[in-house]
Amino acid sequence: MKGIILAGGTGSRLDPLTRVTNKHLLPVYDRPMIYYPIQTLVNAGIKDIMIVSGKGHAGQFLELLKSGKEFGAKFSYAVQEEAGGIAQALSLCEDFADNEKIVVMLGDNILEDDITNAIESFKSQSSGAKIFLKEVVNPKSFGVAEISGDKIKSIEEKPKQPKTNFAVVGVYLYDAQVWGAVKKLKPSGRGELEITDVNNFYVSKGEMTFEILQGWWGDGGESFDSLLQAANLAAAKK
Repeated sequence: MKGIILAGGTGSRLDPLTRVTNKHLLPVYDRPMIYYPIQTLVNAGIKDIMIVSGKGHAGQFLELLKSGKEFGAKFSYAVQEEAGGIAQALSLCEDFADNEKIVVMLGDNILEDDITNAIESFKSQSSGAKIFLKEVVNPKSFGVAEISGDKIKSIEEKPKQPKTNFAVVGVYLYDAQVWGAVKKLKPSGRGELEITDVNNFYVSKGEMTFEILQGWWGDGGESFDSLLQAANLAAAKK
């Protein structure tokens, strides 16, 4: 199973820190932000990883991360030339995935949980996808899942009136159907291909499973406060 880390975007919510630096290279306590998702995947046994960054920063990722040997992994790189959304960035990785199941992680997500068991469970899932949920106090800022028993009924992106407080975490496990789903996407109102629409493709087929994170989850790119919180959580974990 291969891994994909999406590390593009403009990082406008962290301006001016991101005017000359990709947000995923900003420090979170004692290391660059992108080190955390890399370690999460490597700890789960995912060693073949593609990193997608935006133009203007690809060389910095290569200079920092190199071949991946330092992490006990093998890195490949792709460049998202224009900001087109998470799903558009994912579409660049179809050849890399080579029809295998994949785990996709956003480069600003920092997890305390070990996701090894979830990945092993997904390997035995005959088809479909799996996402991770986390109870939050501010669900309006995230994609929010409505669940019934062990099923997900719907996922709504940044709802004004959330039906639950279960935010969709930026870690997604997909089978090869994902490539067909991405190709059928239409740009959203903000002109991007949305990952929530990919997830709802699986929800509509009844093929979306989920896990609920028990440990803390940090979204280092959401705001200055979330960046500070992620750093404090990482420091406390030491």
